[in-house]
Amino acid sequence: MVKDMQTLVTFAKTHGFVFQWSEIYGWLANAWDYGPVGILLKENIKNLWIREFVQKRQDMVLLDSAILMNPQVWVASGHVGGFSDPLIDDRNTKERFRADKLLEALIEEMALRTEWRDALLGYFQEKYGVVNLVPESWPLEQQTAVMRWESVKNPITGEPGDWTDAKKFNLMFRTFQGVTEDSSSTIYLRPETAQGIFVNFQNVVRSTSQKVPFGVAQIGKSFRNEITPGNFIFRTREFEQMEMEYFCEPESIAPGKHREVHTYWKNFCKNFLMDVIGIGESSLRMRDHEPEELSHYSAGTTDIEYRFPFWWGELWGIADRTDFDLKAHMGESKQDLSYFDPYTNQKFIPYVIEPAVGLTRLFLATLLSAYDEVETEEGNRVVLRFAPRVAPIKVAILPLVKKFAPEAQALYTKLAPHFMCEYSETGTIGKRYHRMDAIGVPFSIAVEPENYEQWQVTIRHRDSGEQEIVAIDNLVAWVQGRIV
Repeated sequence: MVKDMQTLVTFAKTHGFVFQWSEIYGWLANAWDYGPVGILLKENIKNLWIREFVQKRQDMVLLDSAILMNPQVWVASGHVGGFSDPLIDDRNTKERFRADKLLEALIEEMALRTEWRDALLGYFQEKYGVVNLVPESWPLEQQTAVMRWESVKNPITGEPGDWTDAKKFNLMFRTFQGVTEDSSSTIYLRPETAQGIFVNFQNVVRSTSQKVPFGVAQIGKSFRNEITPGNFIFRTREFEQMEMEYFCEPESIAPGKHREVHTYWKNFCKNFLMDVIGIGESSLRMRDHEPEELSHYSAGTTDIEYRFPFWWGELWGIADRTDFDLKAHMGESKQDLSYFDPYTNQKFIPYVIEPAVGLTRLFLATLLSAYDEVETEEGNRVVLRFAPRVAPIKVAILPLVKKFAPEAQALYTKLAPHFMCEYSETGTIGKRYHRMDAIGVPFSIAVEPENYEQWQVTIRHRDSGEQEIVAIDNLVAWVQGRIV
């Protein structure tokens, strides 16, 4: 396990997973680049999501909507008027933070003390008048009061802050379209990919054979002007989402059906994390949102949370959005976005269940889950124990000695069309094995004369260290059978 996030940040940079953006210019806070190994891991996660959520299903299609959309989209969705976070400044340092996140950290710290565990809610109710332990739902005045009277620390300095009043701050990035820079040319970088699906609902229905219930899935960049107190790539201003809107019968047509669909997708998403990505169940938990915490569009939301080194954090949100979005866009656009069921001759506005996961957060959870430190005589070394299907590089090809490089290169040429491979001839074979372990390569092939002359190679298994002799003619099938 990773002891702290800084250990992971250093490891990720050293081994080509994640780099600090613009580092040679002093970098930019909360912006990251994905290195040669990291981009492969990210693409593998994407492709597995598409395989399980779209390719294997008859009731799902893909979409790729634009980042820049008509600004009225964000008026209808409620983002222009209400997409904001509570921010608070420390007068001592002039730094700005999300008040609700600092308060969450305070509550978690207090909950760790045995004497606080049962009485925590009562303490905050009596002293501050709050009705729950979800700071995001507290009025700004209560957030400010707790920040000040509990002497909440500045996470950068570690000292109690001199806190201003908490205020709301809209998270959308604004820019201008065309040559003028005034309110008439204002547009926004999208803060979520979901709205691109809703405004294309009728296009999808008309152009496909899908009938309700069905879903539309999308992977794409989103942008939020977050004020982030660190935690690596957990919360960034530019990130990728893997979202899906699943359209089903509304309450008026099929009472309770949308709640059944909501439960189905909660279980489906958790099983994907465990069975496909390989995250252990002990690192996951389900958390239902409190009524005061629910978004304006939600009749019920469940988060799948992951146990990050800094605490439990949202990984995947599964929301029952009812018919809010389609109705909102109908009202703003004056276009009919209802659905006609050809089997029942009924016309209705579908309800929507939305499983939405941040790709960058899932990348982080996958990396953390795979990270393992092994004690050796030379000291600890890192092994990334990715499930083979997830591993960025599937096979390493290592000539035992340099003079056997031509044969190893020929083997690389044979395997590379089928899998991502790594070739290395520098250093002892032991050190090369360890280097491949550190980037999570599940299978390393040692190419040496005795076996090769018999048209065979020796394959080392990353997790067990065991070796196996495999015929070269069977190599492609051998690897394919272990990375499904």
